[in-house]
Amino acid sequence: MATDLPMSPQMEQIYGEIRDNFRALANGFQKLDKIKDPNRQSNQLEELTGKMRECKRLVKEFDREIKDEEARNPPEVNKKLNDEKQSMIKELNSYVSLRKTYLSTLGNKKVELFDMGAGSSEPTAEENVQMASSMTNQELVHAGNKTMDETDQAIERSKQVVAQTLEVGTQTAANLKGQTDQMGRIVNDLDTIQFSIKKASQLVKEIGRQVATDKCIMLFLLLIVFGVIAIIVVKIVHPNNKDIRDIPGLAPPAQTTRRLLYVKAAEQFG
Repeated sequence: MATDLPMSPQMEQIYGEIRDNFRALANGFQKLDKIKDPNRQSNQLEELTGKMRECKRLVKEFDREIKDEEARNPPEVNKKLNDEKQSMIKELNSYVSLRKTYLSTLGNKKVELFDMGAGSSEPTAEENVQMASSMTNQELVHAGNKTMDETDQAIERSKQVVAQTLEVGTQTAANLKGQTDQMGRIVNDLDTIQFSIKKASQLVKEIGRQVATDKCIMLFLLLIVFGVIAIIVVKIVHPNNKDIRDIPGLAPPAQTTRRLLYVKAAEQFG
């Protein structure tokens, strides 16, 4: 345990957790030798696999802390820290190889890639161990940095997708609210139009009744006028007809026979 290395409190905490996990892995594999039941061995291997994944996560955090402190530490200190990180990576790979050995004894030929996520098309743990053992420290550092960069990029892409989804959801909600308000205005306009149509229908009916009443009055007046004209014509044609009464305000027709004045004078003196 490299306790003589100058570390920040956060780095010391991460380093201590890594060493604790390594001790737990060593004790777990020692206990695994004493277990004879295959099911219990499989459960023990799953528990150890979880600790190895936790170690990998802590190593990544340790590497981030080294990068954060790199500008403030001397080059010698940075070199020692990087060497210690490589030592932890190699120790972790040795546990991965040991895990592969126990899995082989249990009849499992294919195992998941020692990573946060794996699939059926990904490499086996044995291939990862062989690849790591054939790489130099600088190549391991480069490969680790590349993996962490890819992970950071994937996280950033996920954040962008989430942000875009939230933006689309907000815009959709605003559009729905605008359409709801527009539908409300349309319904109000339809109610106003329907009310106006009812008022217009009532007005048309009233006008129709008034027109019918005016027509009846005009017809009645026309009948009266025709009746008066008929009476006048009959009076003119038959002036001596006593069955037809005189029209009030209309003078009787003048007599057609007149006597000479001298005849009247002669009768008076005779």
